[in-house]
Amino acid sequence: MLQDILMDAKEWFPAGVHTELRAQCNRDRDVVLVQGSLTRNSREETRGVSARIYQNGVCGFSSVAEYTQDAAKNVLREAADNAAFMDRHAGKGKGTLPPFSGEGIVQREELPDTEQKRYIEVVKDFDDYLLRNCPHLTGRTVRAAEDSMEKLLKTSDGAEGHFISPRSFVYIFLNAETKDGAPVEVYAPLGGEGTFDRQFENPAVWYPKIDTLYRQLMDKREGVHAKAGLRTVILGGMMSGILAHESVGHTVEADAVLSGSVAATNLHRQVASEKVSMTDFAHTAFGERCPLPVFLDDEGIVCSDAPLIENGILTGYMHNRESAQHFDVAPTGNARAFLFSDEPLIRMRNTAVHPGKDRLEDMIASVEEGYYLLDYNNGQADATGEFMFGITCGYEIRKGKIGKAILDTTISGVAFDMLKTVDMVGDSVTWSCSGYCGKKQPMPVGMGGPALRCKVLIGGR
Repeated sequence: MLQDILMDAKEWFPAGVHTELRAQCNRDRDVVLVQGSLTRNSREETRGVSARIYQNGVCGFSSVAEYTQDAAKNVLREAADNAAFMDRHAGKGKGTLPPFSGEGIVQREELPDTEQKRYIEVVKDFDDYLLRNCPHLTGRTVRAAEDSMEKLLKTSDGAEGHFISPRSFVYIFLNAETKDGAPVEVYAPLGGEGTFDRQFENPAVWYPKIDTLYRQLMDKREGVHAKAGLRTVILGGMMSGILAHESVGHTVEADAVLSGSVAATNLHRQVASEKVSMTDFAHTAFGERCPLPVFLDDEGIVCSDAPLIENGILTGYMHNRESAQHFDVAPTGNARAFLFSDEPLIRMRNTAVHPGKDRLEDMIASVEEGYYLLDYNNGQADATGEFMFGITCGYEIRKGKIGKAILDTTISGVAFDMLKTVDMVGDSVTWSCSGYCGKKQPMPVGMGGPALRCKVLIGGR
């Protein structure tokens, strides 16, 4: 736990410029078991302090891997020197950033330091369960991981915060072979927000999810290739979540907009079916806590939701202080940094498609011939909204009923075109927060959505 040794920090801040001082500790625990053999057993911790100063449209930044009062004073001086240098050579004459009323936010709990042997015990428990209950495997990997970001922040306009964001997972990878000897694989993360000791106090509560994963693998052993072409599909919640994040979310981060993303020319225009709404949520969504809640961003802005699409109309972007000033709107609190040595960037928090009113069984029954796509393993999207995702779990739909599993395939398209084909939206949301988003620096994010019926280009053999 970071002790607050920065109580007098504002006395050290330079006058007349916006200043941020952040202490941070990142903690990682990782254990991997492959075929029952321990291949990784690591504990890592990174901590330090950084300062950023905004002056006339440019920033000076400094950081050091040390957390003391002297270190804090030094990075403030160096950041001020860097800002002055940048101002002399590249100053934009913008003055300082507008102040926001400072608030103190403390959102932390004592972070237990679970012994490494507990991670090993849990992965062995899961591995033993696989050996007992999954007889047709050709390979298995179990990984236990916990990571957390603890931040202590003070800004020149009075914002203060001390918060910790832990998450913990066990990742299950299962391998088998088809009758022809071709390899097939499925994968699932178990866990979510919170510390490892709480998530996996009783591993047995997760066994039913392992059973479901194994059934999917056995279905995939008998799987068929999808028929290539533009098809009617039901995207499960995991799929609509990755679509919201990758294909839409990155295009509506305000720095991407200023760089010319497809969203730059589509504000207040129809980009999706009127059945589609999408928001980057700060900490609460649909009456419940988000999978990775963010209450105060790394610029000291109290986080608020960022509405992106409302009834098919692109209504806004995600902002930090500077982009909000440019667009003459309020900042949404999307400035986030991964390590103490990283500058905050505009990043997503919990990006999701809103639920509709359709029941999943009715959506499936409405499809004469198509596919039900449940999960992915990788993908990419660019500033135009064009995307391609790998599909690792899916099923045929024939005459309104689930058919055979399909082998690995891809879907592709342009997000704003594909979203216009959505004509049914499921009534419940599936969330995921097990991965990292990459944008110059990694970042834990949440994403989610309901089932969507739409048309998409699917790959074949």
